[in-house]
Formats: sequence, C-alpha cells, structure tokens
Amino acid sequence: MNGDTVELRQLRYFVTVAEELHFGRAAERLHIVQPAVSQQVRRLERELGVSLFGRTTRSVSLTEAGQRFLPHARAVLAAADRAADSVTEFRATGTLVRLGTSEGLGDRLDALLGAFARLAPSASLELVHAPTAQRLQRVRDGSLDATIVRGSWPGSGLDFTPVWTDEVVVALPASHPLAAADEVPFAALAELPVRLTASSRNQPLHDLVVACRREAGFEPVLGKEFTTAQDTLGTLGFGRPHWTVFYRAHANLLPMPGVVFRPLRDPAPRMPTYLATATDRRLTPELVALIEAARSS
Repeated sequence: MNGDTVELRQLRYFVTVAEELHFGRAAERLHIVQPAVSQQVRRLERELGVSLFGRTTRSVSLTEAGQRFLPHARAVLAAADRAADSVTEFRATGTLVRLGTSEGLGDRLDALLGAFARLAPSASLELVHAPTAQRLQRVRDGSLDATIVRGSWPGSGLDFTPVWTDEVVVALPASHPLAAADEVPFAALAELPVRLTASSRNQPLHDLVVACRREAGFEPVLGKEFTTAQDTLGTLGFGRPHWTVFYRAHANLLPMPGVVFRPLRDPAPRMPTYLATATDRRLTPELVALIEAARSS
C-alpha cells in the first residue's frame, strides 16, 4: 500500500458509511451523490488491500478489517480537525450562507464551492439537501439564503437568477450498437424502453424529455421508473437494453461498468439552472459572490 494516496475525503466517507451502515443515508449526510461515496470507499479498499464493508442487496456491515480500521480513521479525521481549529483565531469571522442543493449537481457543485471560497474567503457555506419544493419554501421563509434549482418552478416571492445550462446526455448499455456513435439522434431511441424519473419527483426533467421525444416524432416505450442513479445504472449495464438520461455534470462522476454516456442531437436537450433567492431579500456581498461562483462553475 502507498499510504500517500489515502485521502481525508475517503476516510470521511468511510466513517460516515460506517456510522449509517447505508450508502444512501451517508451520501445525504455528506451532501453528495451515492455513487461518489461508493466509488471513493472502493478506492480506499483497493488502496488498503482489504474489504471494509460486507455488502448485500439489503444491508451493509463492517467487516473485521473495517471494525479495526474505524477508530484509526476517526483519529486521523479528529487530528485534521484539530489542526484546522488551531488557526481559527487567525481567520476573519464571516457570514454563514445557507444554500439548498439537490442530487445530480455532480462536478458543478465542486466548482461552485471552490469559486465561492475564492470570491468570499471570510464567508462560510452550509449545504442543505431537500426536495425542490421544500427548498423553495425555505428560501421564502428565510431559513435558506438561496437554493439551486433546475428548470422553471411556479410560485411567488422568489427571484430566479440564471447561472448555468446543463447538457442532458443519454445513458446506454455499452454493448448496444448506439453506444458506438459519438452522438445519438433522439429518434434512434424510439424502439428502446426508457426509464424516466416520475414527474412528481422531477417535473422539469420529465417535461424536457417528453418535449424532446415529441420533437423527434415518437412515443416512448416506458420501462420501470428511474429510482436511484446506482440502481438504475446497475440494471442498465447488465439488464435488458433500455436507456435513461443524466445531466452531464452528474454523469462525469458516474463511471459504471457496462454503461456509456453519449450526447443527444435532433434535438439536443439542455436544462437551465437558476439560483433562487427571496424577492424581498437584499443581495448581500456574500449572495452576489454566490451568484458569480455559480455562473463560473
């Protein structure tokens, strides 16, 4: 093992999964997508040369090696926190900005966090994960300063500032003939079943795909409903041929055996993304920095 390649991030993910014994709940606590947690934990296991968790379709448990490793991982993280705390008095006390987020932001969120830290070094950013409707209501009542939202959401009392546009790509089995193409014509998907997120869970994305297939001139063959990224991609790679869609920024963090992501054309779907703030809220320097960070990500 080359210990130099074990990252604090991997240790933090491992400890969180060990405490939750569930990759999905761990991802929610960490405000990242579940596949990213699984990927980093597996990298840590490869680096250590041992399995830290026993995994079945229904449960996650610590192996004997994982139980032995856990207190040492906690000790390393505690030492890192103490090191950071030792210079707290030298940092300017800044404003706390509470930002609502959602799954699927992928590497966009990493870029936003880095840009915000550069633009507002004295401010702290707290990420809050919740369904879109809840986040928008919390912006209205002031318990969130802003939230990232994709697509249009009706309602009063909110301002929506455009920040970026996401490419929507198709996920296909690597073994399917369409996977060999650099771009996939939307109409070429007509004969394949599609797994879509329910409109009740993600109305803008559902409506975007429906509008695209209508423009391409076909009625889709509906497969099972999209559940989680990990489960859907698992069946996509090794089950009966079908397709689904992901935001490019999310797909960048989802390497999955047996699955490829390809751009779409005729039409090429794009999803606008906004930063929602309360209409009656003054734009503080920190919020302006957050908007600029999101636009640059």
